[in-house]
Amino acid sequence: MSIAPSGVKKPLYQRLYFQVLVAVALGVLVGWLSPDFAKNDWIKALGDGFVKLIKMVIAPIIFCTVVSGIAHISDAKKVGRVGVKALIYFEIVSTFALIIGLLVANIAQPGAGFSGKPDANAVAGFLKQAGEMKATDFVLNIIPDSVVGAFAKGDVLQVLLFAVLFGFSLMALGEKGHSVRRLVDDMAHAVFGVIAIIVKVAPIGAFGAMAFTIGRYGPQALGNLAGLIATFYFTSILFVVVVLGIIARIAGFSIFKFISYIKDELLIVLGTSSSESALPQLMEKLERLGCSKPVVGLVVPTGYSFNLDGTNIYMTLATLFIAQALNVPLTFNEQLIILGVAMLTSKGASGITGAGFITLAATLASIRPELVPGMAIVLGIDKFMSECRALTNLTGNGVACVVVSWWEGELDRAKLTRGLNREIDPSDIQTAITTG
Repeated sequence: MSIAPSGVKKPLYQRLYFQVLVAVALGVLVGWLSPDFAKNDWIKALGDGFVKLIKMVIAPIIFCTVVSGIAHISDAKKVGRVGVKALIYFEIVSTFALIIGLLVANIAQPGAGFSGKPDANAVAGFLKQAGEMKATDFVLNIIPDSVVGAFAKGDVLQVLLFAVLFGFSLMALGEKGHSVRRLVDDMAHAVFGVIAIIVKVAPIGAFGAMAFTIGRYGPQALGNLAGLIATFYFTSILFVVVVLGIIARIAGFSIFKFISYIKDELLIVLGTSSSESALPQLMEKLERLGCSKPVVGLVVPTGYSFNLDGTNIYMTLATLFIAQALNVPLTFNEQLIILGVAMLTSKGASGITGAGFITLAATLASIRPELVPGMAIVLGIDKFMSECRALTNLTGNGVACVVVSWWEGELDRAKLTRGLNREIDPSDIQTAITTG
């Protein structure tokens, strides 16, 4: 793919990040000043519809990108090497996320002095699901009942599994598989073209999602839970700036320039509260930033399920907040056990709706059952923290892809420098596709 000519800059009002930012601001105003209008089903449908449009193309994008990346590699060992490096990186960084969350929660004590009373019935459903889950379910959930079913459900891990197998099959065919490889490459270009069309309505989706959220819950709904929300945002920013910042510096780039490079995607996530809404664009942008196609195809989809830095921080703070709010002291060993188990099980349950609460419920029930009703407190404000959780996850996966490309020796430094220094316009996806 080629890039739009350097020096050609669009006016500010034509830039996606500016349009989304304005839409988010308008959504907040409408939700605050006219909550009844903002709670209209059609307003909510604007945000939900945009997220569904993006989800519609996630499965084919992951399939085409992974298959193309693997099929164009002549050495099968390289695919395994990239996968192992990615998983090692994910585990190390996830551990740092948990440690930072643990330290901040113990120092800030956001749940101390909480006066509210949790409603145990609010989490009964999650607890029931947690009791029904088995360890084998986590593994078997990765294997689809059928290939068509994996695409129909849009399950990332299931699509990824089939794509890896299909890619290895094409690699083994050699020249016989050339026509199929070319077809997959052409399909990838076509799907990215669909994304270029969809992102044009991102401001509308962001407006609808933000207006409904503010109209439905309202600023006053935060109450004395603002401390937890503020602590979570602070901890996430600290993690991105310090941990990811140091990792980026070691790899030879600036975390702040990287965030600026993906600001369009971050603002879309902010408006929609869903990291899925920017996943395809992130993959395309990382490739144009100098990351090799095989690394992008393997690391980003895998990280989408296994590298959930924001989610790990959230679960850390949620656990300790509940314990502090209910005045149930946890020893250091209990904190480590709860968070370690939750981190492992949340990876396996990534394709299950409400996996975070289900795994947290299962962990708390087995270690400190008296904490389970307190989950209702966190459940009530989850919406206000989902944006930050998704932003942190997206940023972490983007950094992971660049780092693994650098670790593998397949990072184009010239492209990286031009992209981060804004010598090219990274926001014009359509131009990059049509001229590629």
